[in-house]
Amino acid sequence: MHKKRLPIIISASVLIIGVVLCVLFYEHWQKQELAVSDPVVNRVSTEGQQLDLQSIIYEAEKNVVQVEGQTVSSTITGSGFIYNEKGDIITNAHVIQDAEVIYVRTADARIYPAAVVGIGETTDVAVIRVPELAGESYSPVARDAPAEIGEEVMALGSPHGFQSTVTLGIISGTERNFTLNGYTYSNAYQISAPITHGNSGGPLINRSTGKVIGINSVGTEDGTIGFSIPIREVIEQIEKWSNEAQNEQLEFASAEDIIDTNNPEAFLLDAEYLVEYFMESIEIRDYLNAYTLMGSSMQDEVSYSDFRDRYIHIVDLEFSNLTSSVTEDNRIQITLNTTAELKEKEAEETENETETVKESYTYTFIVAHENDQLRILQTDRSTK
Repeated sequence: MHKKRLPIIISASVLIIGVVLCVLFYEHWQKQELAVSDPVVNRVSTEGQQLDLQSIIYEAEKNVVQVEGQTVSSTITGSGFIYNEKGDIITNAHVIQDAEVIYVRTADARIYPAAVVGIGETTDVAVIRVPELAGESYSPVARDAPAEIGEEVMALGSPHGFQSTVTLGIISGTERNFTLNGYTYSNAYQISAPITHGNSGGPLINRSTGKVIGINSVGTEDGTIGFSIPIREVIEQIEKWSNEAQNEQLEFASAEDIIDTNNPEAFLLDAEYLVEYFMESIEIRDYLNAYTLMGSSMQDEVSYSDFRDRYIHIVDLEFSNLTSSVTEDNRIQITLNTTAELKEKEAEETENETETVKESYTYTFIVAHENDQLRILQTDRSTK
């Protein structure tokens, strides 16, 4: 009888020992890091890594617009930022509260009429809509925990002209409450980044995440302190306005009312900004954005692939000595000098970044309106 039970006991013991060994092996394996020898497979970790400052600013400026509200006697200029796929723009209520005509200038110098989607009566927040911007990129918004004292931030203003501003600072205070010009500011962030008139309505961006955490609203007279409305405090109201608004119910100004080519100074500034933005796009290697700034005739002459091949070998690019003038046919001619550090052909084939050569050129651009928008219609390059 005992002999018959012995195999059963042995089998059960082996099974129990096997289960125990498997559990121990699994626990040990869980604690070990997996070594990967295949170079195609890599473990990617972004925690603790800070995004490149130049890249954050460049990407953020794409979504920042200059907001202009025209009254009978004056024009109030502020900022705003695209925040969703509908082309809705967040700004300050005080920028547009009395405006009869509202329009925006985008980062690539396009001008569009806008309509009010919603505006606060006591909260200095408003939403305007530009249907032409629907489906384009928009700023990511932080909806979770509030910012803390000491966090690094960037305050962005209008994207071009003399209004263009990017200031760096930190959150120097939180939960600031005050009333100004009929608006109540609750739990506002106090920031060391100065806020000027051009910054009003622009985004306050967290330096480490690149997300919008506030709406720049108020600055002190000496420019040492600014205040920003936390986006998390007003996002529900903003989304309610946005969801309820229908385009056919909104009132937009005519495009003919907002394009003024009879103002030579403004025309020059817009054209200069467009060319600078083109060069910055090349510098940051955003070739697609640069390509879209060219007129249709230029795009017909060169494909995007060929356009990209012209500039992809540039490692570093600097430009200076920009001058502009109005031609007899009411176009803008802009010249500038460039110094480019280029990969040599052998270096491109071996992917060696250190083998470079410098070249200097003088560029001449012709800028004019095409389909009511400024575009680069011609470029010429000559050796300095």
